[in-house]
Amino acid sequence: MAWRAVGSWSGHGNAQTESFTSDTGALRVRWETTREAAPGSGAFRLTAHSAISGRPLQVAVDEHGVGRGTAYVGQDPHAFYLVVESADLEWSFTVEEGVSATRMD
Repeated sequence: MAWRAVGSWSGHGNAQTESFTSDTGALRVRWETTREAAPGSGAFRLTAHSAISGRPLQVAVDEHGVGRGTAYVGQDPHAFYLVVESADLEWSFTVEEGVSATRMD
């Protein structure tokens, strides 16, 4: 599998991305939180939603404090948007879509 860039976002507080279509439904999210206002006070939750119905499909990240990681969303091919619920820290994340790839030697 190869990964195709979908988009990158950063900020603080709550946010919502624009909608995007995934032909495979396989998403990789690389996220990082920084600059926590006070130790233990920060929260970061990232949820994938259906861009058609608006319903939440999957919580990708639910973390407290400063950190980083990689999360995966596995859904049917879909139009998505992501919702950030965040407090007392700065966040950034990049979304990539998994696509079929064939290695040619």
